[in-house]
Parts: sequence; structure tokens; C-alpha cells
Amino acid sequence: MNFEWDLETQQLYDSILKQTAQWPRGTDGFYTREQWQRCADLGLLGLPLPRAHGGSGLGALATARAIEAFGRGYADMGLVFGTSAHLLACAVPVAEFGTPEIKASVLPRLHGGDWIAGNAITEEQAGSDVHALEARATRDGDHYVLDGVKTFVSNGPIADVFVVYAKTNPAFGHLGISVFVVERDRPGVVVGEPMDKDSLRNCPAGTVTFEGCRVPANHRLGEEGMGAAIFAHSMRWERTCLMAGYLGATERLLEQCIAHVSTRQQFGRPLAVNQAISHRLVDVKLALESARLLLWRACWLIDEGRPDVMYASLAKLAISEVALRTALDAVHLAGAGGIRSDSEAAAALRDAVPSTIFSGTSEMQRELVAKGMGL
Repeated sequence: MNFEWDLETQQLYDSILKQTAQWPRGTDGFYTREQWQRCADLGLLGLPLPRAHGGSGLGALATARAIEAFGRGYADMGLVFGTSAHLLACAVPVAEFGTPEIKASVLPRLHGGDWIAGNAITEEQAGSDVHALEARATRDGDHYVLDGVKTFVSNGPIADVFVVYAKTNPAFGHLGISVFVVERDRPGVVVGEPMDKDSLRNCPAGTVTFEGCRVPANHRLGEEGMGAAIFAHSMRWERTCLMAGYLGATERLLEQCIAHVSTRQQFGRPLAVNQAISHRLVDVKLALESARLLLWRACWLIDEGRPDVMYASLAKLAISEVALRTALDAVHLAGAGGIRSDSEAAAALRDAVPSTIFSGTSEMQRELVAKGMGL
């Protein structure tokens, strides 16, 4: 067992950390195309994509390490989340399950920054229960006709293309779901206005409606009915590599807390000399490093061709909980300043909350771990 990173992976981490830390902070609005292109130019939109289509060809472990550097270096979790969702929930499934024609057409646009992708799976009555989808895709010759409404589509309001999950054979349950690549400008695609949300504010999200939208059959990912398998594949990458961004952001926040309590004077001495303060941060460090090791193990298993649902869920659960806990501690340690809406701590808390919800709630992760334990 070797905990040293190879030179190439470490250099990539250092480069991403250094460059993203120098990027200008985002505005109060959504991320811009200029910011998106900056991510593409740094290679962040193509980390695990095949070299044959212009990607970097990295494994899950190296991809997670790179995204961790992004989350640590850049203090706008909306952009980190938006790019990660684009890459892991959209580009990776296209790379793995798309036809050669779709790969050649779509992947260069996704990793090159020309296109922004949105993962259209969630519905009002089908959040955690993704098998309860109501969207339908009906075969009509060499096309499918797509009807349904998707909500909470991250990147959706400004996306150029969507990865859409719909039932092609409702009688087959979870084996009757299929996945399609659908361009925004295709007739029948209606993109809603951005939602007003408190978390991940810089990443727009909204509804996307499909009204008699005709999609070529060769835009289907995998075989008909493979939607559940494609979703499971996507979740493995989201619950590991996307969460790596939160791991990096939490480390940055911990560093800020340490700097604050080391310099903030109360009653003639730094806050850090109080055990109630220092021990609180020690507990954060313990949880953070434990989560990191779980993440690395889950990613290593993916790279070994032995992806494990339990370890991916453990990693997601551990990282989301330490992110939320650290943000709460940061607000507390900042005192009155921590509740200012423009404070780093308040922003971190707002952005940490959804990490316990998306890609499966913490309750769902515990259920998956319990099953992995044979319970």
C-alpha cells in the first residue's frame, strides 16, 4: 500500500490548485461562459474522458484528486458543482455508452467548453425514487418521441444539451428506462427560467419540458432499458469524484478557521489556546481525513474494475457530513460575522446543505451501506 501520489497526478493537482486560486471570484449572478471556458482550457471538463476524443483519459482516483484541487482552490462551489455535474453525470455516460457517432459529435464539444450539459433525471414525484419516472419515450420508426417534465436540472437554464432519462417500457419497471442525448434546440424542448435557490447560487437550475420531442434512435445511450445501469454507473462517479470538490472546499474552509482562531484575540489571548476551540477543529480534521481515505478507496475500486456501491456511498456520506459540520463550525467560530450573508462561512454552509441531498440523500446512502453489510 502506497500513499504517495505519482508525479503526474501530483503535478496536475498542484497546477489546478495554483491556477484556480488566482481566478477572479464569481459575481452574484450565474457563472459565465468565460468562466466555463477557463475550466475547459485547464482540462477540468475532460479529466476522465477518452484521449481518442480529446480527453485526458484519467482514472477515477486521478480525476477525484484533480477535482479536489479545484474545490480547494476556487471559492465558488457553484462553478465547481456545475462543471462536475456536466462532466460526471453527462459526459462520462456519453463516453461509456454512446454510439461512436455520438461520441465523436458530442464529447469534443463537452470537454472543449463549447457545450454545457444538464442531467435531466429528477422529476417532482421522482427524486430519490428514480424508478418512479413519468417521462416517456415512445419508439416511432427511427426516432423516439419524448414527453415529460424534468426539474432541478443543474446547468439546465443555460445548457446546450441534456442527458435525459425516460421510460421506454413502463411495464418493465427499472428495466424499462432508457437514456437519450437531446440538444437544446431540438423542437419540443422547452427550457424553464432559473430557480431562485439559496444553495449553489452560481450554478443555475430549472425545469426542462419535453413536448412531443423527436429524438433520433441513435441518440440513445446503450441499449433500450439500460437506463438503470447507466444511472448506477453515473452515481458511482458522482458520489466519488463530484464529492471530491467538497473535500477540497472543506479543507480550504478548515485552513481559514485555523487562521482565524490563531489570530483572533479574546480576553488577551488567541481563541486557539482554548481547548473547546482547538479540539473542535481536531475533530473536523479527523473527519476530513477519514472521508478522504474512504474517497480514495472507492475511486481505487473503480479503477480496479471492482466498483463497490457501499464504499461509494460511504465516501459520499462521510464527505457531505464533514462538509456540513465544518461549515457549521466555521459560522460558530466566526461569531456574529459568521451569519453575514456575504461571509465565507455562510456561503459554505449554504452550499454544504445540498451535498446531503443530491446524488442520493444521506438516508439513501445509509440504506445502500446497510445492504452492502448484508443487513
